[in-house]
Amino acid sequence: MYNVHMKRYTAAQARQRFAEVLDAAEHGQDVVIERRGVRFSVRTQSTKATRRRAPSPFFSYVDPAVLSGTWTWSWGRRGLRFAGKKGRR
Repeated sequence: MYNVHMKRYTAAQARQRFAEVLDAAEHGQDVVIERRGVRFSVRTQSTKATRRRAPSPFFSYVDPAVLSGTWTWSWGRRGLRFAGKKGRR
């Protein structure tokens, strides 16, 4: 039985129309590439779709001063610390 929906390309044509070759294979068409008398078949392989987990939040708590934009850094006994600015609005 002869498949009339087969696409055939030479190696040079396949190189020039690489995206077209992949699109045809993706849509289920048989694609054959011939180079020096050797035929190569291009087919798609189905892969299982992997489910991505939702990324965990980087911050578990955000200070209200950060959300309002009124914050600064201050030095203390324990080193550099985050501090909200007071009285600025």
